[in-house]
Amino acid sequence: MTAADPVLVEIVEGTLASVEREVETAIARTARSPMIRDAHDFRAGIHDVRLRKLTGRSYSALVQPVVRDFPVAEMNPGDVFFHNDVYLSEGGIGHLPDLCVTVPVFHGGEVVAFVQAFGHHDDIGGACPGSMPSGARSVFEEGLMVPPIRLWDRGVPNRAALTIMTRNSRTPDSLAGDLDAECSACLMGARRLEELFDRYGREAVEDCFEAILAKTTETFRRELLARIPEGVHVWEDYAEHDGVDAPRLHAQRITLTVDHSADRPLVIDFTGTSPQARGPINHAGDYADGVFLKKWLAPILRNLAETPERMAELDVNEGVVPLIEMRFPAKGTLLTPVFPAPTNARTFVILRLLGVLAGVLAKATGGRMPADQETIRYTGVHGTGADGAPYLMREVLGGGSGGRWYADGEDTIHVVPDSRNIPVEFAESRWPLRVERLGLAVDSGGPGLHRGGLGYDKHIRVLRDASFMSVADRSILSCWGVNGGRAGRPFTVEIEGRPMEGLVDDAPVRAGEVIRIRTTGGGGWGCPLDRPAEAVAADVRDGKVSVEGARDDYGVVLHGPPGDPRVDAGATELRRAGLRALLPEKGPFFDRGPGFPALSGGLPYAEVDLL
Repeated sequence: MTAADPVLVEIVEGTLASVEREVETAIARTARSPMIRDAHDFRAGIHDVRLRKLTGRSYSALVQPVVRDFPVAEMNPGDVFFHNDVYLSEGGIGHLPDLCVTVPVFHGGEVVAFVQAFGHHDDIGGACPGSMPSGARSVFEEGLMVPPIRLWDRGVPNRAALTIMTRNSRTPDSLAGDLDAECSACLMGARRLEELFDRYGREAVEDCFEAILAKTTETFRRELLARIPEGVHVWEDYAEHDGVDAPRLHAQRITLTVDHSADRPLVIDFTGTSPQARGPINHAGDYADGVFLKKWLAPILRNLAETPERMAELDVNEGVVPLIEMRFPAKGTLLTPVFPAPTNARTFVILRLLGVLAGVLAKATGGRMPADQETIRYTGVHGTGADGAPYLMREVLGGGSGGRWYADGEDTIHVVPDSRNIPVEFAESRWPLRVERLGLAVDSGGPGLHRGGLGYDKHIRVLRDASFMSVADRSILSCWGVNGGRAGRPFTVEIEGRPMEGLVDDAPVRAGEVIRIRTTGGGGWGCPLDRPAEAVAADVRDGKVSVEGARDDYGVVLHGPPGDPRVDAGATELRRAGLRALLPEKGPFFDRGPGFPALSGGLPYAEVDLL
């Protein structure tokens, strides 16, 4: 390998990012299902012939399972490969509704790269609409499993395979349209990359690939990992239910060992993670040396950047992989499930791991990490429309992110990049529903010097008898606060006053009834009694904190009209003094919220400590 021309490196890096965005834009504009087209729950990625991810704006699945079953030498221009099998995806697919297409890129008759797209589709069969049965006890209940296959052969679609897949789906037209959009977009992306290789030559472009990955490796080592003190640091967090057994703590533990002199300075050890659940919260992550989880978790490290602006500049590509060693427990845990353990609600584990890594880094760095957030859950309604045809409305609702050492958390964000809720106008025109409120969930953000972000408050009136569905965690436990910050409020759903559990497939909803959804708020950062009183008053004026919340959580007493409250300085001073007297000498480093001791009967893990 020769040294890459730095100017050409910039050109190639920009081209890769442009092609990735163009592929995603093409999918969004041509797909059929609301989940892909409107909620944008899909991703594209570009990988080199060594199967390394070159782009960093989005995460993606892996090429490893395709190359394992179809050697590169046997691939042809115009081929499109497909898979969604969780246990044969090398850890790149988490549940069956995530369908993945992969297209090889050719130059000089040889494969030189891959373009890939995968996304969450409306339905791939299984025991309930949406292919995410909350009470599943095996993967066979969750839908159609497809190992890597050649879906297009030299530009010719395999109609038999497509017919089998659409026949198993409750939304066959949407599924067919989505797959066509994804295959066509990836083929277009492959043509764009072929033009890049034709223009500059294979050797020069591949030298640029090496330079791009090496830059990421060096930047993360020098700017981010250097901020973590050497030593061993431990933290764990919990999923609270699995859809089959009664609610209990399902632990995900990380022991982080930091040695800056080692080739791989970070060792992430998952020993102590709970046994695999009977219900569908398992995630098959222990494949291909955990390479998918390395890239999934690495964005958390960006919070260690010197400034927020610098953090936003850092992409995560395969360059992070050489810095991390992962150690998995033996088969039979939440992260090492044994086939055919169900996995459709694996978001409870894979998203919690982001918070576990943030928590262990917070302990290691004295709290210089955001408080916890849990910002994805699937809610929806399914039934029969006036025309007698079945329908499925499902969306991914976000929540509040955690307060940070320099700022409040963000409101109603989605942990999946660029994902979004279903537009009200679209929902009301397509389904027998009326959205009567879509706003911020007041007081949902964890109180703190820097307040946690707020979740959604959404009210949906059902116009015909239907069923409600939900795949959501944090309905008992809260997003924890850091450095004296308080926990946020958990996820709640009520149907005309009837509380719903986080995992439900078909709760009956009568025509005219209203579903009230409040998503989670992020944890707070720092003691809420240190938040400037005027900032609390501004939160009240903005509808983010109630007058009662200002008084009880922040010790700020307000007077004046509801729309323009003013701080009563004397009463605030007295109240805050009284509240401070009730604080322990050393405030809680992590506040897990009131649901935690109620569920666990105490703090089962000694590392939940006081600083």
